[in-house]
Amino acid sequence: MSDSHPNKQLIALGVRQPWAELILRGIKTIEVRSQGTQRRGTIYLYSSKKLSDLPAAAVAAEKYGIDPETLPMGRLVGTVEILDSTIAEPAHTGKACVPPEVLVDQFAWHLRNPQRLDEPLAVRFLPYGVWFYPFRRKNAPNAKT
Repeated sequence: MSDSHPNKQLIALGVRQPWAELILRGIKTIEVRSQGTQRRGTIYLYSSKKLSDLPAAAVAAEKYGIDPETLPMGRLVGTVEILDSTIAEPAHTGKACVPPEVLVDQFAWHLRNPQRLDEPLAVRFLPYGVWFYPFRRKNAPNAKT
């Protein structure tokens, strides 16, 4: 994917490492969240500035030979499509890369078509919630930034 002209209208989702890397590799196709989402389509994947402190993250990183300390953080790392949002079920364990107990009372955001950026991109505007616009202000849909 070319990152020379980023899509300034695309919204981003912050995901901690190594989860963002697992999504980009197409291994993690379900993102587990405490709330569902109505959003569908392509979004930016932003790797948060902190590593995941969930024990399952360390297990998944080791399983797939990932050293989280070497992964980009605080950058846009790619794009991914959100297909659906459903109640998380024990059957989602493998696609979410977490044990079943992590899925209790959670939602499964179904992902596909991850695309890694050629180089991680710095954002102009920092995250201010689950969703954020990395290249424009939140309330300026047609802003030329």
